[in-house]
Amino acid sequence: MKMLTFMIQEKNNKPIYLQLYEHIKSEIQSGRIEAGSKMPSKRKLSQHLAVSQNTVQAAYEQLIEEGYIYSLERKGYYVAEIDHIFHLEEKKQELLHKGAAETEKIIYDFSYQGVDQENFPFSAWRKITKDVINEYDKELLKQGDPQGHLYLRQTIAEYIRQSRGVDCKAEQIVISSGTEYLFQILIQILSQEAVYGIENPGHERLNLLFKSNRANYEVLAIDELGMNISEVRKSRVSVLCVTPSHQFPSGNIMSINRRAQLLNWANERQDRYIIEDDYDSEFKYSGKPIPALQGLDKGGRVIYMGSFSKSLSPALRISYMVLQDELLRIYHKKLSFMICPVSVMLQKVLHRFIEEGFFERHLNKMRNLYKKKREILSEEVSEIRKKLPKDQSLTIKGADAGLHLLLEIINGMSEKELVESAAWHGVKVYPLSKYYLAEKNLPDKPSVLIGYAAMSKEDIVKAFKLLGYAWFNIKNGEI
Repeated sequence: MKMLTFMIQEKNNKPIYLQLYEHIKSEIQSGRIEAGSKMPSKRKLSQHLAVSQNTVQAAYEQLIEEGYIYSLERKGYYVAEIDHIFHLEEKKQELLHKGAAETEKIIYDFSYQGVDQENFPFSAWRKITKDVINEYDKELLKQGDPQGHLYLRQTIAEYIRQSRGVDCKAEQIVISSGTEYLFQILIQILSQEAVYGIENPGHERLNLLFKSNRANYEVLAIDELGMNISEVRKSRVSVLCVTPSHQFPSGNIMSINRRAQLLNWANERQDRYIIEDDYDSEFKYSGKPIPALQGLDKGGRVIYMGSFSKSLSPALRISYMVLQDELLRIYHKKLSFMICPVSVMLQKVLHRFIEEGFFERHLNKMRNLYKKKREILSEEVSEIRKKLPKDQSLTIKGADAGLHLLLEIINGMSEKELVESAAWHGVKVYPLSKYYLAEKNLPDKPSVLIGYAAMSKEDIVKAFKLLGYAWFNIKNGEI
């Protein structure tokens, strides 16, 4: 029976018995106190540590309750047999340390998630929130409309009509917490025989979503004009999922001819629909904004989806869709029991924020800011390109819109090597192949996705200096 080595931490706010309990538990978990070992008696341990017997007894009782030790009458306390728990704990700590170490290496992250964190209109949002929290407004204590607050739906209907050319009424809008939830609704109201067609490359969440719901889907190749109509016609697909205003991740804008072709395809059969995800259409930096596909649809074949994740913040978790009359009828019949997951208070705040003009002013401000960030990014690419030999290149792909772009890099490195080299120098970029949902039509040239919304202008410059060195060995402006 070995006596414990234990130091009381005077500055620790925890009671001494709890410190002792945690120390003994850790020793047992690590295997330093072996199963079957006899523990010191309460009297001997209290004398050795210069603490009261009550302190030792309290620690022992907690260990007995959790099964780490057990007592035998007239014999004392013994360590229980615990199967491999210390291995699990050590592995967990090892993974935690590894994850922390990997995170520490990354200084700049070109993630396409997130928004600029320095320019959210907190003062206006705070004021409206205070105004909405009104003890005389009994709506705040009620469950709310399953489709979402009527005033917010009316405001959204007017906004997307003016800004996106979407033809709808407030009664057609369903509000929810993110497009994933909207897809969950659609899977339930569309035919169980439906086969969904998703863009390749495209959002990686869609194939996971359809798999988890056991919905049938096919991956369809895109070209520079968007969803390839010949691919669509060769498939069994009845519901297309597209991002025509700014395809993710390619950044291409679907041509008007291709839009017409998809609408013609959808109108050939009553069970065909097109789900239009208009995820970042507010941000187009040159020319006129491209109207939504839904605005061209005269046959009720397009289901329009929008979100405030890019225009305001992904933390709000407010998205919406526009259902045509037949689907709306099925929605009311089958899903009337579902409650809108967005709080009534948050919906009322957003309604006021849009209604009182704050949203439009914020959008104008952010459009100018993101345009400037994109210009800085383009300038940094141009500076690198000037220094490259003829057999190397760095090219921006995608339209002048949205909050991300693609970089095509020719320098002798594979896509994997590009990503790893960038990370080694403290910059995180995202391989384009990650967004290919099938092992076909993979990019023939190494490319990475660059998101710039959450990066400051200064950090974009610093990060590209590191990328210039990581990819082309450019240091102090020279190769």
